[in-house]
Amino acid sequence: MPHLEAHRAGQAIAKSVLERLAADIGPLDTERTIAERAVELLAKAGIRQTWYYQCPALVLLGSRSCLSVSGRSYEPAEERAGEYNVVTVDLSPASDGVWGDCARTFFIEEGVCTASPRSPEFREGTAVQQSLHEQLRAFATPDTTFDGLFRFADRAIRERGFENVDFLGNVGHSIASRLEDRCYIEAGNARRLSDVALFTFEPHIRKSGGVWGFKHENIYYFEPDGRLNEL
Repeated sequence: MPHLEAHRAGQAIAKSVLERLAADIGPLDTERTIAERAVELLAKAGIRQTWYYQCPALVLLGSRSCLSVSGRSYEPAEERAGEYNVVTVDLSPASDGVWGDCARTFFIEEGVCTASPRSPEFREGTAVQQSLHEQLRAFATPDTTFDGLFRFADRAIRERGFENVDFLGNVGHSIASRLEDRCYIEAGNARRLSDVALFTFEPHIRKSGGVWGFKHENIYYFEPDGRLNEL
């Protein structure tokens, strides 16, 4: 697969930056301070470009955790994380036309950031995200269409009592080299997953009627034997 290892390297940097951010987020942090720190960490790792407009790090915190917004219009807010909160960081690094794309939701409990919360409402959101990715691996084949995966994921989200809050209504997209070449995991898209080299799976969800948004994004690809792997 062309550039697979280059994509893997970029994605590995994004995951590493997210891990370092999680160890450092505190109650005084805001979307702006977290985004600035993410950009600094990416730069230290050799990543100084982004493919997502001019938005290398899209951070959604607290009252905005259910907000879904394009990187074209995103402006980080100044609400502080405080003692109890949800923070989602979505990184879009690029290097020589090769994209990474990775998002994680972190939790603030008693002023400490964690990816493994104790709160029942946070644990439920985490469990649903984990379940969706597990179900993806069991369901998707090279012949699965983008429409078919969307309908499968949409049903799985609703069956767990959650809803999709993505502003475009999709649950992921292909990895391309130009923004306009992306195709989406959305209703009506008849292309097969194997028609693209790489695709993201990133449901942005909340409990129906709830106030917290949850997101977990990975890039996936098919091996020559048809097995689905995470990049």
